[in-house]
Amino acid sequence: MALVMSVVFFSCASRKNKKAAKELKSPAVEVVKTDSVKVDTSLPVAVHTPTVKKPEKEAVEAPLRVTLPVLNREFRGAWVATVANINWPTRGNYNTESQKREAIQLLDLLKENNFNAVIFQVRPSGDALYDSPYEPWSSFLTGTTGKQPTPYYDPLSFWVEEAHKRGLELHVWINPYRAHHASGGTVTSESIVKKSPELVLRLRNGMYWFDPANPKTQDHAAKVVLDIVKRYDIDAVHFDDYFYPYAEYNGGADFPDDVSWNAYRKSGGSLSRADWRRDNVNKFIERIYKGIKAEKNYVKFGISPFGIWKPGYPSGVTGSSQYDELYADAKLWLNKGWIDYFTPQLYWPIQPARQSFTALLSWWESENTQKRHLWPGLNTVEVRSSNRPEEIVKQIEATRQIVPNSAGVAHWSIAGLTKSPSMLQAIKNGPYQQKALIPKTPWLHANPLLAPSLLLTKETSSVFAKWLHKQPDQVFQWVAYAQYGDTWEYEILDGQQSEKSFPKVKNGKNLKAIAVKAIDRLSNESDYIAKKAI
Repeated sequence: MALVMSVVFFSCASRKNKKAAKELKSPAVEVVKTDSVKVDTSLPVAVHTPTVKKPEKEAVEAPLRVTLPVLNREFRGAWVATVANINWPTRGNYNTESQKREAIQLLDLLKENNFNAVIFQVRPSGDALYDSPYEPWSSFLTGTTGKQPTPYYDPLSFWVEEAHKRGLELHVWINPYRAHHASGGTVTSESIVKKSPELVLRLRNGMYWFDPANPKTQDHAAKVVLDIVKRYDIDAVHFDDYFYPYAEYNGGADFPDDVSWNAYRKSGGSLSRADWRRDNVNKFIERIYKGIKAEKNYVKFGISPFGIWKPGYPSGVTGSSQYDELYADAKLWLNKGWIDYFTPQLYWPIQPARQSFTALLSWWESENTQKRHLWPGLNTVEVRSSNRPEEIVKQIEATRQIVPNSAGVAHWSIAGLTKSPSMLQAIKNGPYQQKALIPKTPWLHANPLLAPSLLLTKETSSVFAKWLHKQPDQVFQWVAYAQYGDTWEYEILDGQQSEKSFPKVKNGKNLKAIAVKAIDRLSNESDYIAKKAI
């Protein structure tokens, strides 16, 4: 009897558990297996939900693999001098909005004529055309040393932003050793000459010069450079040819650094005075290069020394010696790779041979053992020639032959373009007909740049293209390609331009495909994305 009752009990419990499980799965419906079906009207009526078929995945367009043309690359820079108001701002122009208009006119001129860099002088003589914590506002900007612009603006921030909008690199041009220019007005209490008199020496022509041998000079100049690198979105730092001053600045007399020299000798120094001076500059150049790279690796460092290292180098060349007169061993800096680009001021014509542009450039290239960029400076303003535009065009073309792997030049100065329509026309219609990217700088590290995405919308007579990038901060420029018939053409666009319309028919040929790639701050290219246009 106990056995029977146990079987019945477990059988009922099993049915109850099964029923509970069914109710958990479908609480609104009770299904009873019996000969007659009874419906419990106290329960809600179950609503049948039809099975919805999942949509098929949209077909993914296979990547279009194409062969794109090689991009044109060449450095095309121009100096904008602020010292003595040579180029900007116009002398006596202390109005903020007028200064901005002048700057935009210069930058527009460079963009429209297919330049890709501007070398902007921000520290002409121990002063600043930017908001510096170490040196006073420049009198060339406001008319008075130490006076800030009114209404206030930061010229360097403005120039950087406007240059980048136009796809131009902005190189800050700094004079490391000039403390006060003779055209800079009266030396006031705000001047670095008064605030740090232990650093400067007076020259006979009225200028003041930082003593390159003074460790405090080197510390101060390094702070100025690295402050700019840290706080501004610049592309390069640029020094020109002023190291120890030219002899005529001191009336032909030797540089008055007796105090520093005697201190060096008393400390046991054994170098000759000339070697000691060169050593001071050499250490400073190496320090600046390494300091820039430690702060922002992608910021380039360039120097524009006097064009002749020593007379006789190469054979037959005559003229001043930067090695012996300015105590600048620029050949050493190039040999050591302490610069990213080298811009010797080759301000002479191709002929005659005693100071030949091509002979000097070929010699400097033979010394370029570290394969840095060699972009010579051209005297676009007043090169000695019966036909200046023709001479400058020939020099650009010669540079392409002598330094084929990294072509480029810098034009002294932008006045040679603004004041000479024939020069501008000869360059634009000749070697600068097409835009060019700046050559790559492969020895500087850069993160790999992802390919962009591309969306195409077909319109009545054109195809509208829009592109995006997952890391927009890394993009400095775009290259947009279009294939008409069997021919690819391309256009270099500013980094802020992310769309373009392409006509469906051009010169009788149908648009077949569109491609885009991104360019980073060091002119490295991403992979491309390409799609059929029809």
